[in-house]
Formats: sequence, structure tokens, C-alpha cells
Amino acid sequence: MASARSFILSALLLASAANAQDFSGGDRSEDAFSYVQPLDTVILGQYGHSPAVYPSPSTKGAGGWEDALVKAKAFVAQLTLDEKADMVTGQPGPCVGNIVAIPRLGFQGLCLQDGPLAIRVADYASTFQAGVTAASSWDKDILYQRGLALGAEFKAKGAHIALAPVAGPLGRSAYSGRNWEGFSPDPYLTGVAMEKTITGLQDAGVQATAKHFIGNEQETMRNPTFKSGSVGDISHQAVSANLDDRTMHELYLWPFANAVKANCAAFMCSYNRVNGSYGCQNSKTLNGLLKSELGFQGYVMSDWGGTHSGVAGIQAGQDMDMPGGIGMYGMSWSVGSFFGANVTAAVTNGTLDVARLDDMISRIMTPYYFLGQDQGFPTIDPSSADLNTFSPRSTWLREFNLTGEVSRDVRGNHGALIRKHAAAATVLLKNKNGVLPLKAPKSIAVFGNDAGEPVTGALNQANYEYGTLPAGGGSGTGRLTTLVTPLEAIKTRALKDKSHLQYWLNNTYIIANPAPTLWVPTPPDVCLVFLKTWAEEGADRQHLTVDWHGNDLVSAVAAYCNNTVVVTHSSGINTLPFHDHPNVTAILAAHYPGEESGNSIVDVLYGDVNPSGHLPYTIAFNGSDYNAPPTTAINTTGIDDWQSWFDEKLQIDYRYFDAHNISVLYEFGFGLSYTTFELSNLEAEALDTALTSAPEAQATAPGGNPALWEAIYNVTVSVSNTGSVDGAAVPQLYVSFPDSTPAGTPPKQLRGFEKVPLAAGESQKVTFELMRRDLSYWDIVSQEWLIADGEYTISVGFSSRDLKAVTTITPVTTV
Repeated sequence: MASARSFILSALLLASAANAQDFSGGDRSEDAFSYVQPLDTVILGQYGHSPAVYPSPSTKGAGGWEDALVKAKAFVAQLTLDEKADMVTGQPGPCVGNIVAIPRLGFQGLCLQDGPLAIRVADYASTFQAGVTAASSWDKDILYQRGLALGAEFKAKGAHIALAPVAGPLGRSAYSGRNWEGFSPDPYLTGVAMEKTITGLQDAGVQATAKHFIGNEQETMRNPTFKSGSVGDISHQAVSANLDDRTMHELYLWPFANAVKANCAAFMCSYNRVNGSYGCQNSKTLNGLLKSELGFQGYVMSDWGGTHSGVAGIQAGQDMDMPGGIGMYGMSWSVGSFFGANVTAAVTNGTLDVARLDDMISRIMTPYYFLGQDQGFPTIDPSSADLNTFSPRSTWLREFNLTGEVSRDVRGNHGALIRKHAAAATVLLKNKNGVLPLKAPKSIAVFGNDAGEPVTGALNQANYEYGTLPAGGGSGTGRLTTLVTPLEAIKTRALKDKSHLQYWLNNTYIIANPAPTLWVPTPPDVCLVFLKTWAEEGADRQHLTVDWHGNDLVSAVAAYCNNTVVVTHSSGINTLPFHDHPNVTAILAAHYPGEESGNSIVDVLYGDVNPSGHLPYTIAFNGSDYNAPPTTAINTTGIDDWQSWFDEKLQIDYRYFDAHNISVLYEFGFGLSYTTFELSNLEAEALDTALTSAPEAQATAPGGNPALWEAIYNVTVSVSNTGSVDGAAVPQLYVSFPDSTPAGTPPKQLRGFEKVPLAAGESQKVTFELMRRDLSYWDIVSQEWLIADGEYTISVGFSSRDLKAVTTITPVTTV
């Protein structure tokens, strides 16, 4: 634990004057995980450490946006200077973020809404499965369909811009409080998930927002703290994420490159500092990496309250200030704005070139026109204004004319989709002697406070003891219109099967009373134990165990029930000390499944759906086995002293465990099925026999150099269902780079996966396409992606440590 001299986050947090929506998290308990920053830590201040990259590049409309850019420029040409300032500055209004209308030009304004698993400030909308759940499906079609359905609901509610999806946090630390909003600590898996989700959202006609860019890997001290609530009276600046060039490119920038390649409309810059400089005024990350190297054509908005300057941020690449006010979370609109009138003044006095302002608006309006949002777009549902606690009507400074149907139902048939997707994402970790699927058991006992109805309402913004957990907390949650709990779904199935059902939902009560004193004299055929783990925006996880004494609950039940099946609803990684208990016969990780939680898990438990989910992260034996901790306390008093040094570089999650030969409980990519699969006939075919180490120099397009996205190898393998029931295999391709690659290269890296449905006895040939970027490393000297000299090993299997087939390739050789 930290010493008495330490400045613990909870002692530094100050409540926002506008307390209606507080995502600052709660206090850390005495037994919480802690990493106190060493006294000899190098401190990076705000200036002089992150390279300066100026000017901010202008958009060219590349990637198919050329015609839309012409329309955007024509729109900009008609704006007055005050209107231009309005176009880049948020206002309090009916949505979480608002750009006001300009009626004389027929522009109805822009509505920005949370979040990654639901349109949060809305009624009659669906609550989808979380990002980590979607990633657990390892299914590209599901990732796209989820994005498409989400986009349809956002659009129908009148939201132009969805504040989703999430690649930051990537998942550097197992303890990060928002990992569940994103997908996986593996950049390749997250990159595919980003690309598919963005394509789905934008195919539905809604602008996607890739967030939080970049290095946003902990919640602790993500924002500055103030001595007396004054914006200029800062006691500590936000934590600085400090990482080297290669780590930036190969880990944290990688999935954002997929987002740019997918023509993502917007990026959200993050709260944290990056190598000293704030994320929303860091010219290296915004002008250099995002707009120049990756060729991003859209606009950069701030996270809510992440703007810390006006002209400086604009010159560094920020295009939009959200939500437009100042202070904590930008909620002090009446006090003023870093943008707004300051933009007008800066142009007038020559501090800001109007050409830069025009480009900011062109970037904002180009995706608006590209997606056809200027024609027949639905109006904002007035109910959003009534539900919006972030900027309630009393805070509005401008007039919003809200028309159209109130409380419109936008769910369609998405409940069935969510049920299907969550079942496909459920990960079967243990199935001793094939106890699952259940076969109409005569007697069922259900245990745990995660099984029943939540007792605190439809919107979870704080941890609660009683009720199942379909989603985490913060801006990334959803407002439930409906919820099927595990107990409700089990009751329905038990009634159909004429099973005897008993249940107890108070963990403390169950632990204190021996199970035989609870159930009828005949022991149950199966005991279903439901556990949960809360996580939320604004606070990092305090431990990796399940909540509410869940481990003791399992022990109490398993002591008397020889067929104990455990289901976890969790934000991600849990240590599972009961994994080897002889009476714990099955374990399933369902993560945050959304509104169809009960139906989706019952579908898997009873075999209506054969589980095919795989872990998008590693489960270690102990919490102490994980590296890369978040900084939770400091021992010094300097204003810039909160630092997070990414000294582990490329070695996070399975890359770290592999590099150090550490045994784990369940490896990255692991997942069982009710059937069995085999692989054979692995082959690799070069598509270009005259490859060079460096890519051909081509004009930058969205995603960077187009040569990096060219296929250079096809790898094929035969996948067979060798069991007696239909199922879906997930073959995974890993690449091991040659010894000539610079030190620190992980032993193997995911570079391909497919979800393959197979009937019993069926075989199918699967093809993996390897792009140049998949076989390249970032060279810090030449500032290029290079293919290493020598032999690569290609391994295909069903997890990162279950590799069934191996071959080698030599893309380039030096004579």
C-alpha cells in the first residue's frame, strides 16, 4: 500500500459543480490493488518531450470522400465567422454533444450520443453486448452486424454521430476500468473489430467515432485535479502515458489504423497526456501520426472536458471542442469555452488562420454529406432531452426545436440478434466429463446475486449487490428497455422440462448456511452459480477476483454439490481459484451480454447453441502474474508528477506470458466446444515473389501507405469437425518473426482468425490473407514498416498455446 505521504487519487478528486453526471469513479478500498510510482521516476512535463509536428494537414477527401468534400467546402463558404465558431464548439442541448443548427442554410445541427453498446440517453432502445463480449465471438460477421444494428438505432433516434467504437484502452493493464468497452489487448483482433464495427455503423448512415486516441490505458488520474475548482488552479495534471515509437506503432496505433482504413468519420482525443503533452493538443499524435502518417480525413473531437487550450489545440490538430464548456468534463458552459468566442477572436486578431478553421469545418461536414445526413435524416427524439442528465434543459444556452415522435421505439428485432450474438460469444472454459449441455435435469438449484432482477433500476451507474450484470458503468453503458435475467430464462426452461427449480440470490446468506439446509432433501442434479464483476468509467479495477465474495460462494455450494456449474458476468479478466475444485464441473465466461443475458446463457447451457466463444485475453493464475500496472499513487508533489511508463513495451497479455515462459490458467484464444476439431494440410503461398523489405512509396491514403494493406501471402488450412454435433471452430493464425527482428519482438503475434461453422464430420478449407503490415515491424531509424530478413514461422491452432499446424516462409532475403 502507499505510504502516508502518498497522494492517493481518491483524496485528489474534486466533485464537479454540475453533479448530474459524474464519471469520476469512487474511492479505492484499503485492500485494493496498488502500484505506487517509484521516487526515481522520470517526470515528463507538458512541453518539450513529444515532438512538434505542424501545420495541421488539410483534408483532401481521399478514400471516396472527394464529392462530399466539394459539398462541405461550399457549405463553409456561406458561413459567417460566428457561425464557423459554432460549427466547432459544442453546446448544452438534448444530446450528450450538440452542434447548433444554422436554419438559414438548412443545416439542422449535429447530435452526438454515447456509446459503444447502446444509445445511452434514450428510451425504447436496445442494450447490446459489450465490446469485450463481441470480441469473444471471434466472428467478423457478428462484429459487423452488431455495428449495423447499433447504427440503425442511433439514426432512428436522430443521432448523427455515435461515440463508438473503442480501441483505447487497448488493454495494457488487466486492471483498467474500461477494458470492457473495447475489444482485446491484442491489436490485430481489436483492429479487425474496429474496422467491422465502423463499417457497420456507417453503413447504417451514422458517423462512427474511434476513441480514445491514444494511450488511454488507465482511469486513475485521467483528468487534472483542481485546488479550488478553478480551471486555472490545477494541483496535478492528468497522468502522462509515456511510450516509445515502436510500441506506439505496433500496439496502440495499430487498431486505429484499421479505423482510418474503414473511413471512420471522427476520432476522439483522450484525456490523458501522451509523452507529457495532453492528448487533445499533442501535435505528434494528431497532426503527425493520425492526419499525416495514417491519412485520416475526418475530424478530431475532444473527449468531454479534454480540451485544455484554444489555438494551441487547434494548431495541434483538434477540430471540435466537446461538450464546449470548461471545467471538469466541460460542463461549465456559462463560464465560457476554449473555442467558441475565442475562435472568433483568434481569427480576427490573426492568431488563427481562417484556412485552418475552414479545414476543421470541412472535416466535420465531409462525412455528414458522404453519409447523406443532409437528406431526410430523422429528427432528435425529444425524449432524449428529458433523459439527458449531462446537459438538462436548465443548462441550455441556445434554442433547440425538437419535433417528431416522442419515445419512438427503435429496437426492431434486435433482441433476437443480441441473444444470438451473446450466445456465440460465451466462452466455455471447463466442461468436466461433458456435464454440459444439460439434458432436462430433474432438479436445478440456482445460486448467486447475479442471477436475478437488478433492484436499482434500468440504468446502472454504480455497482449494485442484487441483480444480474448485463453491462458496466459510465458513459459506455445502456439504459435497459427490457432485460431477461438468467433466473427468468431458467424458470422458463425448467417449466418446459418439468424440472424442480430452487434458487437463492443472497451471497452472504448462502455462504453462512450450509447448502443442505437450504435445498429439499434430495440434492440437485445441477447447481448453477452466477457470479459478477463490476467495472466502470473513471475508476480502475481494485482486484481481479469476482465481486460480492463470489469465490466463497462457489466454495460454499461446491462443498455439497458435485455438479456445480459456474457462470461469470464480468468486465473481463477474473482469477478463478475454484477452477480445479473437483465439484466445479463447468465454468463459462459470458462477460457483459446485454439485455438478452438469460436467454443467451440458457441457450448455451442446454445445448441449443454449441459454445464457440474464445478468450480475447489471457487468464492467469494470480493477479500478481500480470505486468503493466496502472499508476494508482505517487509519492511526490509536482504538478506534472503523475506518469505511466510503458516499460513493458510490446509485451502485454499473451505476448508477455509467452516471452517469459509463464504458465497461465487459460491462454489467449482459448475456448471449448461440445464437439471437437482438427487441423491439417497447412500451406502458405507467396502472392509476390519479388518482395522488398520496405514497402513501395505510394501516396498516403486512409490507413497509411496503401502498400501496407496489400496481400502478399495466402495461407490455407483444412478444418474438420471430428465430433458428433454441429459446431463452429475458430482457427487462429500466429506469426513468429525471424531472429533478425529487433530485440523485444514477441515470440508470436496473432495475424489471422476465422469463425467456421461445421456440421458433424464436415471439413472445410480456410484461407488467411496476410498483408504486408502483418509481416512487418516498425523500424525507428528509417521510420518505415519493414519485413525482416529471414524465416518466419506460421502457426495455426485453436488458441495461442494450442497450435496444431506449423510451416515457414521467407518473404525476403538479403544476399
